[in-house]
Order: sequence, then structure tokens, then C-alpha cells
Amino acid sequence: MSRVHRAVLVPAAGFALVTALLSGCGSGAATEEVTKTDTSGAHSRHDPEATVTVEVEDDHFSPGDITIAAGDTVSWHFDGDLPHGVQGIGDKAMSINSPLFEVGDWSHTFTQPGEYRYLCPIHPDMRGTITVEE
Repeated sequence: MSRVHRAVLVPAAGFALVTALLSGCGSGAATEEVTKTDTSGAHSRHDPEATVTVEVEDDHFSPGDITIAAGDTVSWHFDGDLPHGVQGIGDKAMSINSPLFEVGDWSHTFTQPGEYRYLCPIHPDMRGTITVEE
């Protein structure tokens, strides 16, 4: 099978994810988009609207904990043999819900300061935290 950018929905875990995406849940504090480009780059507190890339590996997010400025974007880069996703934990992070990927990229722009915790909905031991500063 050729390796192409694709989202893979897993029926049991994907149902809740699809329901949340379709219902439009969230605080409106952030926007999201599915991208097919690698937007990796170092985060700089002096760059307005910088992008930070999190590599999604077979058993963890790397880096797992990051600090960004409000308005910055986090891009998760999926490139593996297992499906993974990004799902927010708690009310503040409800708008963080990616499709499930084996290969591809998904981005989320954080506009409101605060702490956003997330996990992989298939592998709940995979966790990360994004701290957004003003």
C-alpha cells in the first residue's frame, strides 16, 4: 500500500470524535485546519503567529509539553504505522479534536491564554500540554 496523506477513522473511537466535530462543540477560543504540508519551524516568542510542530510518534507526542504565545499555531505531524489523533481534555480544550491519522498533519491555532491538555483518543497514555501565554 502506498503511503499517502490520509485520515483513518476507527469505528469505536471515531464515533465520539466525529460526533464532537459535527456538533461544533467548543468555546470558539481557537480555530483548526487539516493541512498536508509540514509547517515545522522553531518557535520564537518574537515571531507573531509562529508555528510549533509536535511529532506524533508510536507511543508519545514530542515535545509533550510546550509553551506558546496567544495567536500561535501548533501543528501535529503524523508519520507512522499506527493511527493517532489529538483530543482535548476538559472544557477549555474541547475544540481540540483532530481526525485520526497514520500519515498527515493537523493544525490548531490557540487564541486564548491558558493551559490546554490533550491525549490520543486511541492511546490515552499519550498525553501533552500546551501552555498559551499572552
